[in-house]
Amino acid sequence: MGTIATLERIFWFDDQARRKRYPNARVLAERFELSPKTAQRCINAMRDRFGAPLEYHPSKRGYHYLDDSFELPHFQIGQEEILSLLLARRLLSSTSGGFISRDIERFSRKLITEAGGSGLAPDDIDRIFSATWTGHAPVSADTFQLISHSLIASRRLRFDYRSPVADQPITRTVEPHHLQYYMASWVLTARCLLRGGWRKFYLSRMEGLHLTDETFTPRPADQWKHCVEGAFGIFQGERTIDVVLHFTPFRAGWIREQCWHPDQRIIPLDDGGLELRLPVADFREIKMKILQFGADVEVVAPEDLRREIVEEIGRMEEKYER
Repeated sequence: MGTIATLERIFWFDDQARRKRYPNARVLAERFELSPKTAQRCINAMRDRFGAPLEYHPSKRGYHYLDDSFELPHFQIGQEEILSLLLARRLLSSTSGGFISRDIERFSRKLITEAGGSGLAPDDIDRIFSATWTGHAPVSADTFQLISHSLIASRRLRFDYRSPVADQPITRTVEPHHLQYYMASWVLTARCLLRGGWRKFYLSRMEGLHLTDETFTPRPADQWKHCVEGAFGIFQGERTIDVVLHFTPFRAGWIREQCWHPDQRIIPLDDGGLELRLPVADFREIKMKILQFGADVEVVAPEDLRREIVEEIGRMEEKYER
């Protein structure tokens, strides 16, 4: 019972019970993306291992403390755990309006107190470490807080969504299911009531965000997981196709040390180059990735992607000839 993740769940549940918010296993599971059984084991551990006087209140459908004077025992927290939290605060400070970083800092300070001092101070992190993002889309703290609350409380969101290719924003009402941090930008996977299906929305493109009073029942993960994982990049889909790329011997050293996708395969070529294979559901992002390597890469398959790259090179050639 010493991991940061487990301690965070316990501290959060303790705080909710102490505030008479009557948390339960379902709420804990949704808050930390756990299975119901794992969430219930965490609650049982609080009672059985730490003696927490938790009692289930049937009418409130949640737990409360029979003895408000109860305090959790002091946990042994190491320097590495606190360092990881403080680094997370630093890394996320510019991309979520400071909302996450402030919460992480409060939690890390609480851990420092629990540990009785570790030789680390949050202010030292800014002096020792730095993080730089290029091309990221910052999000205001208000936007992040509203969306976080909608995910936890299963409430519908309404906002005007501004697409980079559209002249006017479109009003959307959505049922949020998953918030993803991708390439230093926050992306919400939600069921869009206007389109009647799953869509992804960049938080930085939302305007007039409003948390409605309408609640919804979250859909099972197997209905929306294909929007989040499986293929290369942010554009996902239920069906994928293998992209095969050949890199020159000069570029092979850089590509060999990179991970573009967990299921990628790298095969050495006779000339000293390498072949990279990875699953892709949509060509848009992989095209941009390929073009950044210029003549150091060749698309071997699929033929449709190879043709699109050839056409793009032709358009570039025309532009520079003019």
